[in-house]
Amino acid sequence: MNIRLPLGRLNRFTQFLVAAAALGALTACGGSGGQPPRPSPSVVPGSMSSAPTAAATAPSAPGTTTPSTPASTTPAPDGDAPPLGSAHLQPVWPFTTLAQAQAWQQEYRSGGHQPWHLDPDQTALSFTQGYLGFKDVGRVTQRTVTGRDARIGVGLSLPPGAEGYKSTVAVIHLVRYGAGPDAPWEVVGTDDTTFSLTTPAYGSVVRSPVGTGGRLTGVDESIRVDVRQPSSTAPIGTSCRVPAGGNQQPWNATVSFTGASDPVLTIVASTGGHISAVERFTVTAVRTG
Repeated sequence: MNIRLPLGRLNRFTQFLVAAAALGALTACGGSGGQPPRPSPSVVPGSMSSAPTAAATAPSAPGTTTPSTPASTTPAPDGDAPPLGSAHLQPVWPFTTLAQAQAWQQEYRSGGHQPWHLDPDQTALSFTQGYLGFKDVGRVTQRTVTGRDARIGVGLSLPPGAEGYKSTVAVIHLVRYGAGPDAPWEVVGTDDTTFSLTTPAYGSVVRSPVGTGGRLTGVDESIRVDVRQPSSTAPIGTSCRVPAGGNQQPWNATVSFTGASDPVLTIVASTGGHISAVERFTVTAVRTG
C-alpha cells in the first residue's frame, strides 16, 4: 500500500526527522550518560567491617603497563617530605587538600569517625562506585599493599563463573595522605595495561576544551570521557562516544567542561557494552591552576 503525502506536509515531516536526529546526537554527547548521581564523598556505602573480600587474581587482559600516575618514591611524609609521598602525585579523592585529611584524622582519633578511610580496598571501591558512578564495579579482584602505597584491582559484581567474573576493570593507585599510621588512603590515579589515558599529562594544568587520548586494545569499543571534580555530583564535562578498536591503537577525544572550582580535576575514560556498560576505565589527574 503506497501512502502519498502532499509536498508541504512531506517537507515538514522531513524537517521533523532531521531535528529528531540532531536532538539525539546532542543528548548522546552531554549530561551524565545514564550514570546515576553519586553520593557526597562523606556518605560512602559500607564500613571497614563490610569491605568486600579481595580475590587474588591477576588482570585478565595482559599488555604493556602504562601507569597513569608516576611511582611514589618517598617512603613516608615525615618532616619535609611531600604529604602524598611524592611531589608529583595529585590528590584525586576523597580529600582535595591535606587540611581535609588532617581534619578527618582528628575526628577519627577522637571518635572513630569514618574508619573506611583506613582501608584501601573500601576506599578504592567507594571511589569507583561513589565518585565515578560505576555501580556495577563493586568487587576487589587483586591487591598489593606495600607500606604507604597500594594498588587495588576492582572488577564487576558478577556471580562466580560468569563471563568477566575474574576480569580487572581497573587498578586503582592509592597512597597514605599525611603523616602517622592513621593517615587516610587517597586515590591518586590508575595503573593501565590495555587501555590508557596519557593525554593530557598527569598533573598538568588544563583549560576547556581539553584534548584527551591514549591507547586501547579491544574490539568494537566505545570510549566515553568525563571530567569530574569532588565538589560536583555529576560530570562537569562529557565527550561524545568515540569508536575504537585494534591492538594498542591510539584514540583521542576533545571534552569541554564548565564550573571547575576544585584545584584537581579527574579525567576518566571508560569503555564497555559487551557484558556491562563499563568494562574498563582509566583516570588521570589534572590541575586547574
